[in-house]
Amino acid sequence: MATASVAFKSREDHRKQLELEEARKAGLAPAELDEDGKEINPHIPQYMSSAPWYLNAERPSLKHQRKWKSDPNYTKAWYDRGAKIFQADKYRKGACENLWAMTHNAKTCMERPRQKGAKWTSMHIAPDEKIETFELDYDGKRDRWNGYDAATYARVIERYEARDEARRKYLKEQQLKKLEEKNNKQNGEEEVSDEEEDDEDDLKVDEAKVDESKQMDFAKVEKRVRTTGGGSTGTVRNLRIREDTAKYLLNLDVNSAHYDPKTRSMREDPLPDADPNEKFYGGDNQYRVSGQALEFKQLNIHAWEAFDKGQDIHMQAAPSQAELLFKNYKVIKEKLKSRMKDTIMDKYGNAAAEEELPRELLLGQSERQVEYDRAGRIIKGQETALPKSKYEEDVYINNHTCVWGSWWKDHQWGYKCCKQMIRNSYCTGAAGIEAAEAATDLMKTNIARKAATEEDPAPVEEKKLATWGTDVPDDLVLDQKLLVDALKKEDERKKEERDERKRKYNVKWDDEVTVEDMEAYRMKKIHHDDPMKDFLH
Repeated sequence: MATASVAFKSREDHRKQLELEEARKAGLAPAELDEDGKEINPHIPQYMSSAPWYLNAERPSLKHQRKWKSDPNYTKAWYDRGAKIFQADKYRKGACENLWAMTHNAKTCMERPRQKGAKWTSMHIAPDEKIETFELDYDGKRDRWNGYDAATYARVIERYEARDEARRKYLKEQQLKKLEEKNNKQNGEEEVSDEEEDDEDDLKVDEAKVDESKQMDFAKVEKRVRTTGGGSTGTVRNLRIREDTAKYLLNLDVNSAHYDPKTRSMREDPLPDADPNEKFYGGDNQYRVSGQALEFKQLNIHAWEAFDKGQDIHMQAAPSQAELLFKNYKVIKEKLKSRMKDTIMDKYGNAAAEEELPRELLLGQSERQVEYDRAGRIIKGQETALPKSKYEEDVYINNHTCVWGSWWKDHQWGYKCCKQMIRNSYCTGAAGIEAAEAATDLMKTNIARKAATEEDPAPVEEKKLATWGTDVPDDLVLDQKLLVDALKKEDERKKEERDERKRKYNVKWDDEVTVEDMEAYRMKKIHHDDPMKDFLH
């Protein structure tokens, strides 16, 4: 049913619809009609007969399968070549200064530029060309024969006929010239009878025909006629001379070259051990890797590789372009080879020439092995150099195998090779790591043993830590000596903050702040609301 309705149908309605479709296919029920009153073939698949939902088809229709959206503006007309519309007799503003035509300017003029244009000479004024525009649809833009004039092919026929006529005339002249020279040598000054003249004329014509047939040998194809029992005849090409030995009879060994009877091909050489000067057949591959077959194979390979590298080249679509690019490629390749040869000879000299080699080349020695490919590129021996920055990289000191900062532990940087935190330390390698781990384990063992043996731990003196904020407590007691040291430390800390270049690599801090440290920080802190802050030193 040719409808796009998606309305809900009950099970009974759906069953009736299927029965009706089966009856129409069997010819028991009349076929469905479209909007034009034409019958719809009931055997059309549903995916073709059902119209899309966006067409809003309310009744069965096959309009969506026909070319209902045609372009009325498309025309088969073409440009009227060489047509003129107006002949001017004086110069008009904006016209071509070379020809006086208004349809183009001097920049786009296709005629030969004159020494003085028509604007100044008022001579040889060209008329205005007829300019047309066409709106072509998709098919019209791709119609390669649109606007083709069949009468122009007569020029091609005339050119070929003139060439054939000139060739026949030249052949006859050559034959007549040869016969005249031959007769002059044999007969001398004797007269020739009328019968002999007639014979010579016939001989001239026959020899001209023979020579002409020799020129056309390339167009001949030997064929034979095959007649079957049914009376039908046909022509097939002779695949080989019947007196020659067949391929499969050259070597009857079952382990020799394989012979395919369907295609009559034998790719390998049936007699590989025979004398190559005596055997006339060396397998089908012998012809595939020699002569023009090899050149054609190289041309195809070049086209494939060029297409893979992004060039717009196709052997079957544009064979002339592919062949021209292949020729250019071979020329450029030969230039590169000669340039590379000259470069190597300039660098190492030419042993075939009678020139003395330079002393530094004779005495120069190197144990480094470098491998090159056929094009002269380095394969092995000189790896590609990575781009370097202006900063030093991978600089190893003191026998280290890793750079400083390759290891991190407990908020400190170090070396990964020996796990040391001191930058100027000497690398001890795996032995140093094992010794450090053993010392750490021994220290932990001693601490655990001492903690187990001590019953009464020694009293730990609690440090006075600063706990106030901006307000100083009234009962604060400060040690003047410790306060002086705290002030010095605060000055050094501020100085380090100002000079970022002297910042240390390993940042250390102490979470325990004493009252003297807090007081020194408060005394050195700059209060922005203090009117005397600019006079502090």
